[in-house]
Amino acid sequence: MVSENLAAQRRQKTISRVYHCLYDAKAPCTKACLSQTLGLSLPTIYQALNSLMDMGLVQYCGEEQSTGGRRAQNLSIVSDARVAVGISITEDRIRLVLADLYLQELHYASIHHSLSWDSEEFPKFLYDTLEAFLNDHQVDRGKLLGVGIALPGVITPDKQRILLAPTLGLQNTDLNALTCRIPYPVYLDNDATCGGRAEWFLRGGQSNLAYFSLESGVGGAVFFGGSPYNGDNLRSGEFGHMCVEPAGLPCKCGKRGCLEAYSSVLRIKNTLGVTLEEFAQGLSAHNPDYELLLHDMLRHLAIGIDNIRMALDCDVILGGLLTEYLAPYMQQLQEYARAYNIFGDSADYIHLSSLRQHSVSLGAALHFIQNFISEY
Repeated sequence: MVSENLAAQRRQKTISRVYHCLYDAKAPCTKACLSQTLGLSLPTIYQALNSLMDMGLVQYCGEEQSTGGRRAQNLSIVSDARVAVGISITEDRIRLVLADLYLQELHYASIHHSLSWDSEEFPKFLYDTLEAFLNDHQVDRGKLLGVGIALPGVITPDKQRILLAPTLGLQNTDLNALTCRIPYPVYLDNDATCGGRAEWFLRGGQSNLAYFSLESGVGGAVFFGGSPYNGDNLRSGEFGHMCVEPAGLPCKCGKRGCLEAYSSVLRIKNTLGVTLEEFAQGLSAHNPDYELLLHDMLRHLAIGIDNIRMALDCDVILGGLLTEYLAPYMQQLQEYARAYNIFGDSADYIHLSSLRQHSVSLGAALHFIQNFISEY
């Protein structure tokens, strides 16, 4: 019995090695390539692949170019053999994304709402929205790994309470009521941490980066050596509440002069009374009031970015709703940042997220994807 268990463990380890080799390759591989890379015999590779195919995790995907003999068949993982949902919740919208095992976006939806987050109606609204999203896209629940939920606030390590969320108007609030209706595995985390994790994953595990989440509020996350730095009190990355203008504009946190008060989507709404989309249209039409506000937002954002660069000396990634419209103004932002940089005239360390407004939702889904890959 002991020898049978050991043999079963060895087989599973071999299957796992083959699966991880195919996953990490991110491109089709032949059996011969797997054999050479892993140092395993072809019969062993055949057995492992048969098991993976029986489970629907690996597939044939075409043939190699002929070199004169029989063409070798290529293999790859089935990227949508498992999927995960990521949900980003703000005070006025819910964004949902369905992602495959490579964190590729399969489907996306953005739903506006006017409900208070802590109202009795919100958990049902969240559940109904999630189920409608899954039904609309005919998602096989048997393939669903779980639902990651990203929130704009400081969350306890056990993910049971949100300690502070100024944009939601919450403090020391129980999170169980939010997820009690969802019948799938659920994971909750800070929105900026989720966005930063997605960027880190898609950049091939870049060791160090700072991520700005530019939404209704301004959040942040710091990654050192590929791992999030949370700080001693779980408050690392609160970039939105660094002071960029002493005695400046009031912030929802109660202070004045916070970056969030100057460079968030909420400032646009409070100052001009328009949506982000309407603001972007006004900029395209060269509305002088809109352009004046934008450049003030960029100037204060550059101060915040330079502070982070001086403190951490790493790349800075900008993500979130606001970045959907920032590309035409990146040169201006970099010029502002360049003027503050005492170590040179380059601001090439500032990057727009490749995922823009979807980074937070995808980062929430990534929790379940990474768990599946690491535990398989």
